[in-house]
Amino acid sequence: MTSSFLAFTSAHPAIILVDIVETQGSTPREAGTFMLVAENATWGTIGGGQLEFMVIRNARDLLIGSGRATMNVPLGPEIGQCCGGRAELRFRRVTDDLMTELKARQAEETSRLPEVYLFGAGHVGHALAAALAPLPLFVTVVETRKEELADLPSEAKTQLTPMPEALVKEMPAGSAVVILTHDHALDFLIAREALARTDLAYTGMIGSATKRATFANWLSREGGERNWLDRLTLPIGGSVVRDKRPEVIAAMTAAEILTALSAYRHRSLS
Repeated sequence: MTSSFLAFTSAHPAIILVDIVETQGSTPREAGTFMLVAENATWGTIGGGQLEFMVIRNARDLLIGSGRATMNVPLGPEIGQCCGGRAELRFRRVTDDLMTELKARQAEETSRLPEVYLFGAGHVGHALAAALAPLPLFVTVVETRKEELADLPSEAKTQLTPMPEALVKEMPAGSAVVILTHDHALDFLIAREALARTDLAYTGMIGSATKRATFANWLSREGGERNWLDRLTLPIGGSVVRDKRPEVIAAMTAAEILTALSAYRHRSLS
């Protein structure tokens, strides 16, 4: 996210910042959301639809010397949108000072993103890294095999280590862990470390009901507590869509991770 923001601002010298400053009722995005509009490109979104079309047109009018500094838009039949609420928007030409403020704002938002650790970069690991790349997450792919870390999305951080299970203790609270290595014994070691913590948002392992039963027996022998299994998602991606293609597993697992991260955030705030 930060890299695309910096690339956009570097590529376009003339930019209008559009902020949602206030909302009433049902709106596609909340107050505090912003987007950037250049002559032939945009970054971010305030929710799409007719509202965003109007906003982009006004921002480009501002770039050539016309347009409005504010808009108060009812999201109803008047503009062909049926949200039913109202959005107040502010438009500002991006100056050097405002750019400094924007970069600080973006850096702060990025620093609060949840972290997701993918242990294993096989077919499903690569597919899951690709599925998570455009999402508001920090993704780290951990491997014992250097060659498997090639061709991952640029958004993903990589870490090569002979003992991936040792990294689990270093993860910040609220992280998500997905275990997809080539070795069941290594999967079990990583899972044991993750389940020993009670402050992770999600711990998932690729596998089957048989693998879950095998892990349960192994965990009992290794001194793990039986109730730890309540925090283990295995198999990952649910059982509704029975399709074992890596991209399908990745799509379902990405949704599962986002759901778990949201639930963790709500628990932390309550």
